[in-house]
Amino acid sequence: MSTLFQDAFDSIMEQNEAKALETVKKHVGSGADPMELMNEGFIKGITKVGDLFGSGKLFLPELMMAADVMLAASQALNESMPEGTHSGYAHVHITAATVKGDIHDIGKGIGIALFRANGFTVHDLGRDVDTETMIEDALKNESKFIATSALLTTTLSEQKKLEETLKKAGLKGKIKTMVAGAPVTPRWANRIGADIYAEDAYAGVKGVIGAL
Repeated sequence: MSTLFQDAFDSIMEQNEAKALETVKKHVGSGADPMELMNEGFIKGITKVGDLFGSGKLFLPELMMAADVMLAASQALNESMPEGTHSGYAHVHITAATVKGDIHDIGKGIGIALFRANGFTVHDLGRDVDTETMIEDALKNESKFIATSALLTTTLSEQKKLEETLKKAGLKGKIKTMVAGAPVTPRWANRIGADIYAEDAYAGVKGVIGAL
């Protein structure tokens, strides 16, 4: 791992936003591909944080701070990309949120970073978002997709509620849905009628492109 990739990884592990932004500045200043730093540094760091949290070796406050650093790094990298890069999907708007009752959004943050890096316009509503707010945002921004993340089995029902609400409002199909999260499976996605199942961030991007 190169020095800057290691610095990016460490900045996430240490929840150090200043270090993350300085690493982005150095990497971009060298003329290197911004996505290399994202993939080889920040994403590896946030994945490690997620693993440590899952095994009980990292606590929720640290997880949330790491996610905030990841978001700041993602925004800085996206801003550094030349205008027109991956612009073919700029007209495709995606409303993204962690469902009501769930405050875990580390995976969502990774997904949003990759979507934006591929040129999509993403409206991040954050954590603990209710169905009505998601739909309102999607209508306001003319989003073609609503992407939801759920990490808790107790909040999976919110993804089902979204499908039911869209159907009742006559919006099912006009606004497509993507579901993701640790307890989410292809079977669950099919059961509730979601359009896309995302096993990970890369699968999510591929799924949305395939659904266009």
